[in-house]
Amino acid sequence: MEAMIAWARGPLFRFAVLIMVLGLARHLALTVFGLVRAIHKSGDRDIPYAKLIRKNLSWLCPVVILRERFLFCLTSVLFHIGLILVPIFYAGHILLWERSLGLSWPSLPRTIADVLTVTTCCTAYLLFFSRVLDPMMRSLSRFQDYILLPLLSLPFITGFLASHPALSPFSYDSVMLTHIVSGNLIMVLVPFTKMSHVILLSGTQLVSEVAWHFPADTGERVAQALHKEEQPL
Repeated sequence: MEAMIAWARGPLFRFAVLIMVLGLARHLALTVFGLVRAIHKSGDRDIPYAKLIRKNLSWLCPVVILRERFLFCLTSVLFHIGLILVPIFYAGHILLWERSLGLSWPSLPRTIADVLTVTTCCTAYLLFFSRVLDPMMRSLSRFQDYILLPLLSLPFITGFLASHPALSPFSYDSVMLTHIVSGNLIMVLVPFTKMSHVILLSGTQLVSEVAWHFPADTGERVAQALHKEEQPL
């Protein structure tokens, strides 16, 4: 078991990071290409970039998100906070990055990491059941929307049990192996699922804004082309 854990922490971890970085780099390159192409084809080259960037960044602000469907959005915000902070700033994870890639940075206090871990697990299943029970959410959900939430919670649950072995009904080695393998699996899946929005969300919205930015006289020109100058479009 120790050999499998060492393999998962070493070669498998580096492979997962490589797949995630290359996959996200590809997505980023395609997004930049789409933005350049949209600018080239835009009929109006006078594009208010500062306004568009502010509008896109506002999507990342919880205050804006929380205005509608407060409880659901608050749950989602708390879930994403833990989902981002714990994997990056947990001390054990930073040590793994340092051993594998020579990178290191400050870590979260243990208590805060534990609170965020428990919060992430709870909110993951609250979001899961909201998708199952809410007809509107259920109609918009795909298979990956259901499977990703339990999968994302798995490394958090096993990580919490590994750091609190007295609470775990399983052996430490089995819990740790599950924790590392599930974390590696998630990194591999990031570029191939909706998890890629961690890097693409604001970029794809910016492409859409630019692509649909038409000159002020576009309506009149369309009416002329359709020979309906006197009719409202």
